Amino acid sequence: MDLDDRGPADLPWSPACERNREPIRAVLERWLSESTGTRDARILEIGGGTGQHAEYFSTALPWLHWQTTDRREYLSGLRARTHHCNRDNLPPPLELDVTWPEWPELVFDHVFTANTCHIMHWPAVEAMFNGIARRLPHGGLVFVYGPFHRNGEPTSPSNRDFDASLRTRDPGMGIRDDAVMAALAEPLDLAWVGDEALPANNRMLVWQRV
Repeated sequence: MDLDDRGPADLPWSPACERNREPIRAVLERWLSESTGTRDARILEIGGGTGQHAEYFSTALPWLHWQTTDRREYLSGLRARTHHCNRDNLPPPLELDVTWPEWPELVFDHVFTANTCHIMHWPAVEAMFNGIARRLPHGGLVFVYGPFHRNGEPTSPSNRDFDASLRTRDPGMGIRDDAVMAALAEPLDLAWVGDEALPANNRMLVWQRV
Protein backbone atom coordinates (compact mmCIF):
# COMPACT_ATOMS: atom_id res chain seq x y z
CA MET A 1 0.00 0.00 0.00
CA ASP A 2 1.15 3.52 -0.81
CA LEU A 3 1.57 5.34 2.51
CA ASP A 4 0.11 8.47 0.92
CA ASP A 5 -3.02 6.67 -0.32
CA ARG A 6 -5.99 8.56 1.07
CA GLY A 7 -8.43 5.81 0.08
CA PRO A 8 -12.14 6.19 -0.65
CA ALA A 9 -13.54 9.69 -0.25
CA ASP A 10 -16.14 8.54 2.27
CA LEU A 11 -13.56 7.45 4.86
CA PRO A 12 -13.17 9.78 7.88
CA TRP A 13 -10.34 12.22 7.41
CA SER A 14 -8.29 14.57 9.58
CA PRO A 15 -5.65 16.90 8.09
CA ALA A 16 -3.93 17.03 11.50
CA CYS A 17 -3.36 13.27 11.38
CA GLU A 18 -1.61 13.67 8.05
CA ARG A 19 0.62 16.42 9.40
CA ASN A 20 1.67 14.71 12.63
CA ARG A 21 1.88 11.06 11.58
CA GLU A 22 5.50 11.05 10.38
CA PRO A 23 7.02 12.77 13.46
CA ILE A 24 5.01 10.40 15.67
CA ARG A 25 6.16 7.40 13.64
CA ALA A 26 9.79 8.41 14.12
CA VAL A 27 9.33 8.48 17.90
CA LEU A 28 7.51 5.15 17.99
CA GLU A 29 10.18 3.52 15.85
CA ARG A 30 12.96 4.68 18.18
CA TRP A 31 11.20 3.14 21.17
CA LEU A 32 9.67 0.11 19.45
CA SER A 33 12.20 -0.85 16.80
CA GLU A 34 12.68 -4.48 15.84
CA SER A 35 16.16 -4.29 17.37
CA THR A 36 14.66 -3.60 20.82
CA GLY A 37 12.88 -6.94 20.81
CA THR A 38 9.43 -5.62 20.03
CA ARG A 39 8.70 -7.82 17.01
CA ASP A 40 5.02 -8.83 17.11
CA ALA A 41 4.38 -6.48 20.04
CA ARG A 42 0.69 -5.73 20.52
CA ILE A 43 -0.17 -2.02 20.56
CA LEU A 44 -3.46 -0.85 22.03
CA GLU A 45 -4.53 2.47 20.52
CA ILE A 46 -7.07 4.37 22.61
CA GLY A 47 -9.24 6.87 20.75
CA GLY A 48 -8.45 5.77 17.19
CA GLY A 49 -10.69 8.47 15.71
CA THR A 50 -10.45 8.49 11.91
CA GLY A 51 -8.15 5.47 11.87
CA GLN A 52 -5.47 7.30 9.89
CA HIS A 53 -2.84 6.74 12.56
CA ALA A 54 -3.69 3.04 12.78
CA GLU A 55 -3.46 2.74 9.00
CA TYR A 56 -0.17 4.58 8.74
CA PHE A 57 1.63 3.04 11.70
CA SER A 58 0.55 -0.52 10.92
CA THR A 59 1.95 0.00 7.42
CA ALA A 60 5.13 1.88 8.33
CA LEU A 61 5.89 -0.37 11.35
CA PRO A 62 4.78 -3.77 10.07
CA TRP A 63 6.40 -5.70 12.95
CA LEU A 64 3.77 -4.26 15.34
CA HIS A 65 0.26 -5.64 15.81
CA TRP A 66 -1.95 -2.54 15.99
CA GLN A 67 -5.30 -2.84 17.77
CA THR A 68 -7.24 0.39 17.52
CA THR A 69 -10.26 1.18 19.71
CA ASP A 70 -12.77 3.93 20.27
CA ARG A 71 -16.22 4.64 21.61
CA ARG A 72 -19.18 3.18 19.77
CA GLU A 73 -20.09 6.35 17.87
CA TYR A 74 -16.71 6.34 16.09
CA LEU A 75 -16.47 2.63 15.28
CA SER A 76 -18.16 2.67 11.87
CA GLY A 77 -15.53 4.98 10.35
CA LEU A 78 -12.71 3.08 12.05
CA ARG A 79 -14.11 -0.20 10.81
CA ALA A 80 -14.37 1.11 7.23
CA ARG A 81 -10.75 2.27 7.25
CA THR A 82 -9.29 -0.93 8.69
CA HIS A 83 -11.34 -2.94 6.17
CA HIS A 84 -9.95 -0.76 3.38
CA CYS A 85 -6.38 -1.33 4.64
CA ASN A 86 -6.76 -5.12 4.72
CA ARG A 87 -3.59 -5.69 6.75
CA ASP A 88 -2.95 -8.77 8.87
CA ASN A 89 -1.47 -6.63 11.66
CA LEU A 90 -4.47 -4.25 11.72
CA PRO A 91 -7.55 -6.17 12.92
CA PRO A 92 -11.04 -4.65 13.08
CA PRO A 93 -11.41 -2.00 15.77
CA LEU A 94 -12.86 -2.78 19.18
CA GLU A 95 -15.23 -0.72 21.27
CA LEU A 96 -13.65 0.82 24.35
CA ASP A 97 -14.92 3.59 26.58
CA VAL A 98 -12.18 4.32 29.10
CA THR A 99 -14.76 5.23 31.75
CA TRP A 100 -16.19 1.70 31.83
CA PRO A 101 -15.67 0.16 35.31
CA GLU A 102 -14.36 -2.99 33.63
CA TRP A 103 -12.53 -2.98 30.30
CA PRO A 104 -12.88 -5.83 27.79
CA GLU A 105 -10.37 -8.67 28.02
CA LEU A 106 -7.80 -6.87 25.91
CA VAL A 107 -4.25 -8.22 25.76
CA PHE A 108 -1.55 -5.71 24.85
CA ASP A 109 2.13 -4.95 25.37
CA HIS A 110 2.13 -1.16 24.88
CA VAL A 111 -0.40 1.69 24.62
CA PHE A 112 -0.67 4.67 22.28
CA THR A 113 -3.13 7.53 22.38
CA ALA A 114 -3.10 10.82 20.47
CA ASN A 115 -4.94 14.07 21.12
CA THR A 116 -7.28 12.58 23.70
CA CYS A 117 -6.26 14.00 27.07
CA HIS A 118 -7.27 17.59 26.29
CA ILE A 119 -10.63 16.45 24.86
CA MET A 120 -11.55 14.02 27.65
CA HIS A 121 -12.77 15.44 30.93
CA TRP A 122 -10.25 14.91 33.72
CA PRO A 123 -12.14 11.98 35.34
CA ALA A 124 -11.92 10.18 32.00
CA VAL A 125 -8.15 10.80 31.84
CA GLU A 126 -7.88 9.32 35.33
CA ALA A 127 -10.02 6.35 34.29
CA MET A 128 -7.86 5.79 31.21
CA PHE A 129 -4.64 5.65 33.22
CA ASN A 130 -6.21 3.39 35.82
CA GLY A 131 -7.46 1.03 33.12
CA ILE A 132 -4.08 0.95 31.44
CA ALA A 133 -2.29 0.26 34.73
CA ARG A 134 -4.58 -2.68 35.49
CA ARG A 135 -3.68 -4.45 32.22
CA LEU A 136 -0.26 -3.22 31.11
CA PRO A 137 2.49 -5.80 31.71
CA HIS A 138 5.71 -4.87 33.50
CA GLY A 139 8.03 -3.09 31.09
CA GLY A 140 5.14 -1.99 28.88
CA LEU A 141 5.22 1.55 27.50
CA VAL A 142 2.49 4.19 27.33
CA PHE A 143 2.81 6.83 24.58
CA VAL A 144 0.62 9.92 25.02
CA TYR A 145 0.76 12.49 22.22
CA GLY A 146 -0.64 16.00 22.22
CA PRO A 147 -0.17 19.50 23.64
CA PHE A 148 0.80 19.73 27.32
CA HIS A 149 1.56 22.58 29.66
CA ARG A 150 4.90 22.39 31.48
CA ASN A 151 4.89 22.90 35.24
CA GLY A 152 1.68 24.87 35.11
CA GLU A 153 2.61 27.14 32.19
CA PRO A 154 1.69 26.97 28.48
CA THR A 155 4.67 26.08 26.31
CA SER A 156 3.65 28.57 23.60
CA PRO A 157 1.16 31.39 22.93
CA SER A 158 -0.68 29.12 20.49
CA ASN A 159 -1.15 26.46 23.18
CA ARG A 160 -2.39 29.11 25.61
CA ASP A 161 -4.97 30.25 23.05
CA PHE A 162 -5.93 26.67 22.19
CA ASP A 163 -6.47 25.88 25.86
CA ALA A 164 -8.71 28.92 26.25
CA SER A 165 -10.75 27.96 23.20
CA LEU A 166 -11.21 24.41 24.51
CA ARG A 167 -12.41 25.61 27.90
CA THR A 168 -14.81 28.07 26.27
CA ARG A 169 -16.24 25.23 24.20
CA ASP A 170 -16.49 22.87 27.18
CA PRO A 171 -15.18 23.70 30.68
CA GLY A 172 -14.25 20.05 31.17
CA MET A 173 -11.77 20.15 28.32
CA GLY A 174 -8.33 21.72 28.41
CA ILE A 175 -4.64 21.15 27.89
CA ARG A 176 -3.28 19.05 30.75
CA ASP A 177 -0.18 19.83 32.75
CA ASP A 178 2.72 17.40 32.53
CA ALA A 179 3.39 17.54 36.30
CA VAL A 180 -0.25 16.69 37.02
CA MET A 181 -0.08 13.82 34.53
CA ALA A 182 3.06 12.53 36.22
CA ALA A 183 1.40 12.75 39.64
CA LEU A 184 -1.55 10.74 38.30
CA ALA A 185 0.67 8.01 36.86
CA GLU A 186 3.23 7.58 39.66
CA PRO A 187 1.03 5.74 42.21
CA LEU A 188 -0.08 3.44 39.39
CA ASP A 189 3.51 2.20 38.98
CA LEU A 190 3.88 4.10 35.72
CA ALA A 191 7.26 5.82 35.60
CA TRP A 192 7.70 8.83 33.33
CA VAL A 193 10.62 7.83 31.09
CA GLY A 194 10.37 10.07 28.01
CA ASP A 195 9.39 13.55 26.86
CA GLU A 196 9.84 14.17 23.14
CA ALA A 197 9.26 17.58 21.55
CA LEU A 198 7.30 17.37 18.31
CA PRO A 199 6.14 19.93 15.72
CA ALA A 200 3.36 22.45 16.36
CA ASN A 201 4.13 22.62 20.10
CA ASN A 202 3.08 19.03 20.71
CA ARG A 203 4.91 16.45 22.81
CA MET A 204 5.07 12.72 23.24
CA LEU A 205 5.08 11.76 26.91
CA VAL A 206 6.22 8.21 27.60
CA TRP A 207 5.61 6.10 30.71
CA GLN A 208 6.78 2.59 31.54
CA ARG A 209 5.15 0.09 33.86
CA VAL A 210 7.60 -0.73 36.65
